[in-house]
Amino acid sequence: MNILIAILIFSAIIIIHELGHFLVAKWNHVRVYEFSLGLGPKLVGFKRGETEYSLNLLPFGGACVMGEDDQFDQKDEKLFNNKSVWVRMAVVFAGPFFNFILAFVLALIVIGVAGYDLPTIRQVQEGSPAAEAGLKDGDLIKRLNGRKVALSREVSLDMMLAPQEPLEITYERQEGKETVTGTAVVTPELIKRYRIGITYTQQEITEVEKDSPADGAGLLPGDQIMAINGKTIEDPNEISEIINSEGDKPLTITLERKGERLERNMNTIKTSSYENGLYLDSSYRTRESVFSVVKYSLYEVKYWIVTTFKSLGMLFSGNVSLNDLSGPVGIVDTIGNTYEQTREAGWLSVVLTMLNLSILLTANLGVMNLLPIPALDGGRLLFLVIEAIRGKRISPQKEGLVHMIGYVLLLGLMVVVMVNDVRKIFF
Repeated sequence: MNILIAILIFSAIIIIHELGHFLVAKWNHVRVYEFSLGLGPKLVGFKRGETEYSLNLLPFGGACVMGEDDQFDQKDEKLFNNKSVWVRMAVVFAGPFFNFILAFVLALIVIGVAGYDLPTIRQVQEGSPAAEAGLKDGDLIKRLNGRKVALSREVSLDMMLAPQEPLEITYERQEGKETVTGTAVVTPELIKRYRIGITYTQQEITEVEKDSPADGAGLLPGDQIMAINGKTIEDPNEISEIINSEGDKPLTITLERKGERLERNMNTIKTSSYENGLYLDSSYRTRESVFSVVKYSLYEVKYWIVTTFKSLGMLFSGNVSLNDLSGPVGIVDTIGNTYEQTREAGWLSVVLTMLNLSILLTANLGVMNLLPIPALDGGRLLFLVIEAIRGKRISPQKEGLVHMIGYVLLLGLMVVVMVNDVRKIFF
C-alpha cells in the first residue's frame, strides 16, 4: 500500500508537470514527438496524430519530447527550435508553473476541509525574553522582521533557521472590543539544558533517539515514565524539569513496560540552545469564507516555495549536508511512515496528510526545475533569456552538450542520494 500511494503521488505530480509543457506546446503549434509517464522500457503505448503516448516501466519520471537539442529541417514551422524565443520560454516555463498550479489546487482542498494555521501566540513563558518584550498569550503576529506573515509555520520556520537572531514582531491584540497594534523586539537568550534523547506524550515514550543515553539504557517506545531518581512523575511537564534540575548527575528512570516495573540507569547530555519563550498555536482554524480559502491557499503555496529556497540556501551555506537530501527512495519511505502514523486516525486524516505531502513535493519540484542548472527547465530558460538579451541564439550543438553534461552530473547526484536513502533506511 505504501509503495502504491507513493507511485500515485509521484505519477500525478510528474504528469501535471509534463502536461504543462505539452499543453502550451500544442497551444503554440509545437510538434510533440512523445508524451510519456515513467522511465525505462515501454509497457504500453499508442500513437495519435504526430505524438506517441506511452507508459514506461519505472514510475519515477516522465517526458514531453519536442526535440529541443536536435537539428531538423529549418523549413518545418512546427519544430520547437524554429519557434520564437518567447514561445520556447513559455513552453519550458509551463512545466514548473503547472506544478505550482497543482499545489494551489491541492491547497484549496486541504484548507477548505481542515482550515489554516494563524500565527497566534499560544503561550508566553513567564520571565522569558518574549514576556519582557511585552508579548502576551493570544497576540496575533502580523509582521516578522518587517515581513508580512500569514501562517504560524512561517514564524516557526524563521525561529528554527535563525534561533539566535532578534525578532521584531508586529502584533494585534484584542483589548475588550478594541484591536490594538504594537511592536516588540524579542532577543533570544542562550539556555543550557540536559536531555536523555526521548520524545514523549504525557508520560509515554513515543520515540528514542538512536545512540542516545536512553537508547543505550534500553528505553523503548511505549514505556511509561513513572519516576526519575525516586521522584514520582505526577505531571508530564515534570519529566524535563527533573532532568534539567539533576544536571550532570546520573539518572535512574523507573519505567512501566507491559505491566512490569523496570529501572534503567543513564547519564544526561548537556545542550545549549537559544530560546525566546514564545510558543505558537499550531492548530488549524476553520475557514471563514471562500475568499479566505483562496487567500490562504495562495499563502500555503508561497510558504512551501519560500521554504524550498531557504532549504537550498542552507545546503549551499553548509548548514545542511547531502545526507539531509532525500531522493525517490527516501520520499517513498517518508510517505510510508506518514501513512502508517495517520491511518489509525481515519481515512480523512490520511487523505489530508497525503495531500499536504503532495503540496510540498509538487512545489519543491517546481522550484528545483527552475534552478539555472543544465538539463533542468531552469537551465534551458537561462539559455533562452541570454538569447532574448543578445538577440542571437547560442549554437544548438553547444547548448545540447552543456545539457548533456548537466544530465550526467544530475544522474550521478541521484545515485549518491539514492544510496544515502537506502543507508538511512537500513543502517
